[in-house]
Amino acid sequence: MASKVDPGIAEKARVLGAGNLTSCFHCGNCTVVCPLSDGDVSFPRRIIRNLQLGLKDKLMESPEPWLCYYCGECSETCPRGAEPAESVMAARRYLTTQYDVTGLAYKMYTSKAWEFGAIFGLGFLVVLLFALFHGPIVTERVELNTFAPAHVIELIDWGMGALLSVFLLSNVFRMVRRVLSAETTKIPRRLYFTELLALPLHFATQKRWKDCEDSRMWKKHMLLVSGYVTMFVMIFGFLKWFQTDEVHPFWHPQRLLGYFATFALLYVTGDMIVGRIKKKRQMHKFSHSTDWLFLILLFLTALTGILIHIFRVNGFPISTYTTYVIHMAILVPMLLIEVPFGKWSHLAYRPVIAYLNHVKKKAAGSNIS
Repeated sequence: MASKVDPGIAEKARVLGAGNLTSCFHCGNCTVVCPLSDGDVSFPRRIIRNLQLGLKDKLMESPEPWLCYYCGECSETCPRGAEPAESVMAARRYLTTQYDVTGLAYKMYTSKAWEFGAIFGLGFLVVLLFALFHGPIVTERVELNTFAPAHVIELIDWGMGALLSVFLLSNVFRMVRRVLSAETTKIPRRLYFTELLALPLHFATQKRWKDCEDSRMWKKHMLLVSGYVTMFVMIFGFLKWFQTDEVHPFWHPQRLLGYFATFALLYVTGDMIVGRIKKKRQMHKFSHSTDWLFLILLFLTALTGILIHIFRVNGFPISTYTTYVIHMAILVPMLLIEVPFGKWSHLAYRPVIAYLNHVKKKAAGSNIS
């Protein structure tokens, strides 16, 4: 079957942070040292070849870019210094722009003006809406739910969640359709249902990451995801319980869960930011602007969240209200821009691909018709 060729893919990949594609002559060293390569998955060689030759269809139909966990070992041992890990990362960014029909993902990745303009513009809109529609400001004591009623914020959260779901799930659907269109293994339909548990399992654990030589990043990623999911569930599912003016004792579950989520987010994002500044590890030597923005926004979201709590329990009303507005001005752009169009979207793409790959292996090893 003929494959569509796009001669401009290599240049697009370069803009998206690829390594030196022209230096790679496919010696195979990267595939040999990769602990995740097997008979069916020979990355990063095949990904790099698709980028070099502009094989757009092959790249769009390949699950391999999402099965790489960016340990950087291939780049560390590349005899040509071609930085294959960065090319795989660029391939993921390119695919993210292709799944998105709005074109916003491509603009976020290729234009800092669009990237920062969208973040600051949406943040300014949040501040403006609070300035126009906030509730009464009580200064004698902290009454956050008078200033920003939890039931109103909860409805906004649900609306925002629905919008995120539309964007992200439609992108995931396009990815799945392209990947399955090239699948040659006959997969019984019921396997998609009987093996469905693999999807949340891969989302929650990213367990294949443990097979990489350095598993420390897997442990940190687990901590980060657990903190993020804890905060996400509390905000979108139990906001009326979480956003309260009552001062609970330290050991109250509401406070303990909040402290855990805050610690996880601040520690891991802070560690990743420091790592990118020091550039000691291979995976931290090259960082796209979207990588920095994602980490900084997540760090600031957790920081302003804990500051709200500190000001609230110590009875500083104006500081509480002001920090709450700043917190929302950071949180909303992070969710509406980074989740469907930026770095954070890989949390949806990678588990889905891992699930499909799991189903494929089950089908190949079974006699189910």
